[in-house]
Amino acid sequence: MLIVNADDWGRTAAETDAALACFCQKRITSVTAMVFMADSERAAGIALQHGIQVGLHLNFTEPFTAPGTDGGVLTEHHRLAKYLTRTRYSILALNPFLRRSFSSVFQRQLEEFTRLYKKPPTHFDGHQHFHLCSNMLLAAPIPRGQRIRRTFSFTVAEKGFVNWLYRRALDRWVVRHYQTTDYFFALSQRLTETRFAAVAQLARQASVELETHPIVAAERNLLLSPQFEVRLAGVARKSYADL
Repeated sequence: MLIVNADDWGRTAAETDAALACFCQKRITSVTAMVFMADSERAAGIALQHGIQVGLHLNFTEPFTAPGTDGGVLTEHHRLAKYLTRTRYSILALNPFLRRSFSSVFQRQLEEFTRLYKKPPTHFDGHQHFHLCSNMLLAAPIPRGQRIRRTFSFTVAEKGFVNWLYRRALDRWVVRHYQTTDYFFALSQRLTETRFAAVAQLARQASVELETHPIVAAERNLLLSPQFEVRLAGVARKSYADL
């Protein structure tokens, strides 16, 4: 089973429209939406009109751009962004002084998503994958048992032993507490025919998520190419709602 998910739905009109073009050609199976962003309102209407399966793309670092966003959530969000972007290791550290801010900003995004889409998200992932930072995992604002995106799948040779060991431990923790796919890859790293074919073959035997950004020309071209359909012949394409 293969989930082809387009991230950043609703961030800008261009990103929403690029993902919509791929969905209408049946090349993506779901999207994850950002809320409190410039195109969030319009994107929600499009998703409801077309029956698109939508998850919540949690955002803790990029400024909210929707006009009229509540000042309280902007202040809390700014605190988190300042902390998380300070160093590449912020994702690992547990900051007890920000526990309330993480929970508050998560809850406000979930409430806004439910207001826009009239139902809960199919799953949760995160902009720059900060839904997997220590504060989010250990404070657990995402309820246990929900569907979430796991960390990237790769071999020791691809990323090095220490990175692989950390990701392996993180994956085991996620699997124990949440529902997730067996593997997760980014299309941006699977653009060559050989690497994309390997993902397609794996999806015939296990559940796989493929992260895409159709606004990126190289990714959009592959998604809309005849080779994409050929390689995925016989592969069941689903969404997180089918896990």
